Amino acid sequence: MTPLHIYLCNEVVRDLDFPAQCRLARETGYDGLEIAPFTLADDPTRLTPAQAREFRSIAEGEGVAIKGLHWLLAAPAGLSITAADERTSRLTREAGRRLIGLCAELGGSYLVHGSPQQRTLPPGKEAEARARGIAYFAAMAGEAQAAGLAYVIEPLSRLDTAFVTTVDEALAIIAEIGSPALKTMVDCYAAAANGEDVPGLLDRHLASSEIFHVHFNDDDKRGPGEGGIDFAAVLVALQRHGYAGAAAVEPFVYLPDGPACAARAIGYLRGIEAGLRNASDPIAEPSG
Repeated sequence: MTPLHIYLCNEVVRDLDFPAQCRLARETGYDGLEIAPFTLADDPTRLTPAQAREFRSIAEGEGVAIKGLHWLLAAPAGLSITAADERTSRLTREAGRRLIGLCAELGGSYLVHGSPQQRTLPPGKEAEARARGIAYFAAMAGEAQAAGLAYVIEPLSRLDTAFVTTVDEALAIIAEIGSPALKTMVDCYAAAANGEDVPGLLDRHLASSEIFHVHFNDDDKRGPGEGGIDFAAVLVALQRHGYAGAAAVEPFVYLPDGPACAARAIGYLRGIEAGLRNASDPIAEPSG
């Protein structure tokens, strides 16, 4: 089994300074970081290219990659891809365009669009809000394609949003827009919260190369291996289909704290990988 490229969603360890985040990721066995922009600045859309290059230089100096961005629209406050207000819509598109530029400057290759609070559907006006959200995804797909990046629509839990909660819904939007830059993914917690069998979901969609990215988290919002999802079966599904994309650890509850949660998660996942690798290796005949 080829080891997965596993990244740490850096908000898990946001209480550490950025060099320490990079160092922890490297020392515990991650390939790098997936950045939540709000951890870099109160308003990440105001980060300059020079500041972005400094973050990239720090990561490279610590021997880790910045693979992509996620949790895109948490800051600045007041953004929404579904809002009817023209000013909010304009500011959100401007923020999205800047975050695509920031991702490229940091050396990333994709942006994961989750941000449930910024994609709500107002009761009674769901169709109009959904159309605005799809128009936003179309605009960002064009910007991402021009920058050579992927823009990944993340299906979320129905407990968090009513707009894009399944891979099939995301795929329908991608087909409607028709941009090669637009992708989708599986978030293990969200899929489980929606009643999906996560390994089965991966099997269905990996067979037709429809999954670009995976977030590892458990059904109790903690790290992988701390809840009820069978992550051995998840990794077997990824292996069976030759998955070569990135994966990131994204718990929402950090016990006893972020660094410990991050270290436990990668140790657990790498341990499963080692077990699968050993199980697939031929058993040597005893000598003599």
